[in-house]
Amino acid sequence: MRALIVDDEKTVRLSLAAALESFDYTVSSTADSASALTALNEEGAGIDVVLLDVRLSSEESGLDLLGEILELRPGLPVIVITAYASIDTAVEAMRRGAFDYVPKPCTPAQLRQSLRRAEAARHREGKAVNWSQAAELPELDLTTGSTSSAMQEALNIAFKAASSDATVLLLGEGGTGKSALARAIHRHGPRAAGPFIAVNCESHAEDVLEAEFFGHGEGDLGKIAAAEGGTLYLEEVGNLPAEVQVKLLHLLSEREYERAGEAGTHPANVRVICGTGQNVKDSVTRGKLRPDLYYRLSVIPITLPPLRARVGDIDALVDAYLKFYGHRYSRTAKHLTPAAVRKLRQYDWPGNLRELRNVIERAVILSNGDEIDIVDLPNGARSNGEGNGVRKSTLEEVQNEHIRHVLANTASLQEASSVLGIDPATLYRKRKKLGV
Repeated sequence: MRALIVDDEKTVRLSLAAALESFDYTVSSTADSASALTALNEEGAGIDVVLLDVRLSSEESGLDLLGEILELRPGLPVIVITAYASIDTAVEAMRRGAFDYVPKPCTPAQLRQSLRRAEAARHREGKAVNWSQAAELPELDLTTGSTSSAMQEALNIAFKAASSDATVLLLGEGGTGKSALARAIHRHGPRAAGPFIAVNCESHAEDVLEAEFFGHGEGDLGKIAAAEGGTLYLEEVGNLPAEVQVKLLHLLSEREYERAGEAGTHPANVRVICGTGQNVKDSVTRGKLRPDLYYRLSVIPITLPPLRARVGDIDALVDAYLKFYGHRYSRTAKHLTPAAVRKLRQYDWPGNLRELRNVIERAVILSNGDEIDIVDLPNGARSNGEGNGVRKSTLEEVQNEHIRHVLANTASLQEASSVLGIDPATLYRKRKKLGV
């Protein structure tokens, strides 16, 4: 086996090389991104694993190099090693495709354990997995079944609606699975062979959003044209500017639209599904949403219950997430202790399914051994009272606290937005509002 060490500290390179050679590895080492990529280009076919420092210098990020390595050698195990140990850094590295994460300084036993997993992955049949083509994680929220009558009713309506072209309005708190259900409706309908195009209505300025929707001349056809023959999903549709609402109403009524800078109209063969976490009836009352557009959007309204209202589903969801992330990160034997399961059932889940997924993903990555215990859960999920699953914080307070934490532990707005899973423009506005 052959390893490449990428670290800007000579002493670290030497100590890692000594450990690897004691494990019968042939070792090459470099101090910067350029040298690492050169080594991979020249010796790439012979490199079996890369050990990569997160902070190569004040000007170079190991996380950026990680992407370049995997682009050059898809499926190559990259073990991230850093003194800047934090949960956010570990999870971000794994999400970007790192095989494993080991804190610096690491013991020979820790390093050997990680290398053994990498060796097993390299020899496993079909080891190189393209996660962009793998089964989408949100689909797990829908395929695990549900003991909740509200969730069962929502799914029943959704899959009946799938066979039609009727406009569907998905309602529910953030993280309840609206976008996953929109994709499921698309996949189970007659337009399944066509594209599914999603647009976040709160992540762009009005003029940018209008151009993105409808296009601007022949050079920019827009999302509606991109969704031709398929489904257009409008996320947070309650935030549409007034002018865009008028044009969307015309699209739904007449099945045609206009592009800026062009004369005449274009036919639109698209199905529209919308989602929002807002109280749309209240938005109509306050004049934020046009009543005629609301009636067009809510031909089939479906409300998804929050996770705290479907506690009986937590065990099945956790099992599905453990299998998914265990396979993704080669941690297939992971399981929760009974005490950890009890904590998850007691927690109120302000972030709903999205938060549960994140908790399990982090636990799979960071826990030692096969068991995931209470200590492996984030503070929020493990510190709530035993007899009362409700924290004394609003959803907005919890979200704002998490945003501040991520911003404080990432190097750039782009990196923070990637960790949070939101658009950089949206994060910029939230940061400005918080005064961070």
